[in-house]
Amino acid sequence: MNNYGTFTNLHPLSLLRQLSNCSDSTCLQALSNSVTWSIFIDQGKITFATHSIEPFDRLERHLRRLSHRIPTLTSEIRVQLRLLFEPDSYNQSIEYHSSNSEESISHQRPAEYQAICWLVSQKHLNPTQAAVLIQELAKEVIESFLLIKQGNYELKENPERMPIICRLDVGKLIERCQGRLQDWQSFAPHISSPYQRPYLRVKTLSSQTNLPEIQQNITEWIKGFSLRHLAVIINQDEIHVLKTLYPYILNGSILLHEPDPPFDKLPKTFEQVIENNHINTLKNKELIDISSIENSNTKSQTNSQQLAQITQARRKKLQELTSPINVNSTLKQATPAPANIRKKYKIVSIDDSPTFLKEISRFLEEENFSVVTISDPLKAVMAVIRHKPDLILLDLNMEGIDGYELCRIIRNNSMFKETPIVMVTGSKGIIDKVRARFVGASGYLTKPFTRADLLKMVFMHLT
Repeated sequence: MNNYGTFTNLHPLSLLRQLSNCSDSTCLQALSNSVTWSIFIDQGKITFATHSIEPFDRLERHLRRLSHRIPTLTSEIRVQLRLLFEPDSYNQSIEYHSSNSEESISHQRPAEYQAICWLVSQKHLNPTQAAVLIQELAKEVIESFLLIKQGNYELKENPERMPIICRLDVGKLIERCQGRLQDWQSFAPHISSPYQRPYLRVKTLSSQTNLPEIQQNITEWIKGFSLRHLAVIINQDEIHVLKTLYPYILNGSILLHEPDPPFDKLPKTFEQVIENNHINTLKNKELIDISSIENSNTKSQTNSQQLAQITQARRKKLQELTSPINVNSTLKQATPAPANIRKKYKIVSIDDSPTFLKEISRFLEEENFSVVTISDPLKAVMAVIRHKPDLILLDLNMEGIDGYELCRIIRNNSMFKETPIVMVTGSKGIIDKVRARFVGASGYLTKPFTRADLLKMVFMHLT
């Protein structure tokens, strides 16, 4: 069952609804703006949905949400899961984007789905909890899928005997996603993506009186994390966080930066409306109805009326969402540890390259973290003991010392049993994941990496 098409004449919503009436087992694979969505359908229901932008970051966020209800789903289990199943960036790119490879996604289970199956097999999740996780992941993926304006799609056979944990009703899932998108779009045009990054203005930082209603646990984490990540850090619903921050975004106390790559590839929840854009759309269609162009003036008036109705509805929705609420009572639902949420985290970076250490400092100090750099690996252990960091970045390929051995020595010290140690390797370096797990590594980064990559590690291990 291999079909190909474009969204020029077929809306993603229509495509999903058509597939919900199909009894075949199929995988809908769509490509738009270099992002690949893969939606697995069996007997007209969705069994899993993913897209190619940071799938394990998405899984981590939803596992974090679940961990508040499932205490056994610890950070150690989540780190182990990533070391076992998260593909290297290159392999991940091949898996999602190589249409000619025999190892394409049509013949493989998504890596994060394999990870969920592992959680069930190891009894870290029961099937019901896994179904809840799959549902929440699917909602986030389908939300972005519904926003696609242009793209290509293929229908492929499902991976051979992919175990089915649950089947999600397409209609109900679409309804929930559309409701959620309406909530996001109510904050337009000021907010156009869940991955925009809020920052406090400099003058606001010096005088917190401008933010009397925002609790300290939010302002302490407004340092480069996206709105979506921020909501997970404080364990709050995203819309609740938006309602809290929105007045300060409007008055300029909080500035919104655009999404970091690769999240900037995902479709926006709001795109600026161009007047009479329906005429441009008609011109781009394969078949044009001449009479519709002749009556463009009439249709333009209709379009303007529709835009006015949409704007009025958006304002009404926004008024509902931003009506006065008891901010403090809402935020009390969060369960982050108040004892350490206010601390300034200390990160130690061990590397024999001064250039790399300087870059690390620049990346993290801009985000209000304390950075200690160690260029002599032979003095690293004593320096780590002296500084007592919250996270350690450890280069594997330093002269005169084995990075794995140094990791083992640090980990064997009782002071650092729980301290995250992230191994760093060069672009051509290969990390022995089995050995890394054995010596107690918490994760790995490959040079060159971006500030966003570093913040991802901080999100995983410190928030």
